[in-house]
Amino acid sequence: MDANTWLWILAAFLAAIFLGTGALKLTRSREEIVAAGMTWAGAYSDRTLRRLGWAEVIGAVGVLIPYVAPFAAVFLAVVALVELVTHVRRLELFPDALRTLALVVMCVVQAVYRFGPEAF
Repeated sequence: MDANTWLWILAAFLAAIFLGTGALKLTRSREEIVAAGMTWAGAYSDRTLRRLGWAEVIGAVGVLIPYVAPFAAVFLAVVALVELVTHVRRLELFPDALRTLALVVMCVVQAVYRFGPEAF
């Protein structure tokens, strides 16, 4: 498979992850999110969680749109980086911070390749 195919697979994976987590933040209350095991959500207001949910959903859609994809990947990398800082500050290193770090890396790879050698 060529690099473009792998980048589309990566984009679909990122879209699925961020769409799912964004939808969760948009459809559940803070209390429900905390009860589901995501204790970090207790530190944020419902309004902030909704904004984060919308950011993730918009980024997930954007990463699938040619010419918008590299910008959306950068946007999602920043969102995931903020989430990573939250996990590290709360000492939620395994698996939360590690998983979020993987998302940051995947977003950066997507952005670098879509801005560079595999641009649209």
